[in-house]
Amino acid sequence: MAINLTYVPWATPLEVEEVDGLIPGHISTQWQLDEWETVNISKWIQWGRMARSDIFTEQFCRKLHKKMFGDTWQWAGEFRKSDKNIGCPWSKIGLELRETLDTAKYWVKNRTFPIHEIAIRFHHRLVSIHPFPNGNGRFSRAMADILVLRAKETPLAWNSFGNLSNASEIRKDYITALKTADNGDYSDLVKFCSPKK
Repeated sequence: MAINLTYVPWATPLEVEEVDGLIPGHISTQWQLDEWETVNISKWIQWGRMARSDIFTEQFCRKLHKKMFGDTWQWAGEFRKSDKNIGCPWSKIGLELRETLDTAKYWVKNRTFPIHEIAIRFHHRLVSIHPFPNGNGRFSRAMADILVLRAKETPLAWNSFGNLSNASEIRKDYITALKTADNGDYSDLVKFCSPKK
């Protein structure tokens, strides 16, 4: 069955062979796909809370993405094999990811920034790499959430915004803050994502 995908602004389009990796046969519209993914993504929450393994490993990243998208995409947990409109060249994903994981681990160990800022910077860097064909924003936010959860801190604000993958003014503000962070200025992203008092 063919699927009719419509992409919200700043979303990463899938390649034809990536779309062919869709597992459920009943999905034919973007709305159905979004609903299906939302239900299945919730599975990471329990797993992320229970997992005791080091989150700063490639294995953990792949496993989390697989937990989030494994009922939707055959390629869940596998790095992308093509360049996209965002992210590093696909051939450098492993190297870039290892560097990011090592840096975030260092930040946590040495308390380089407050924990929420570490999580936000970590999330931004993961989004910038864009390791997977799809779901990178949701995966990156989940990694940041797990980091904050393990530090026993207040959850990040995006948990109260609803689905940041849907077109909305909140998504627009979020993307603008991410783009500002691309230039080294994290102030808008930290303000947007930090827990509200």
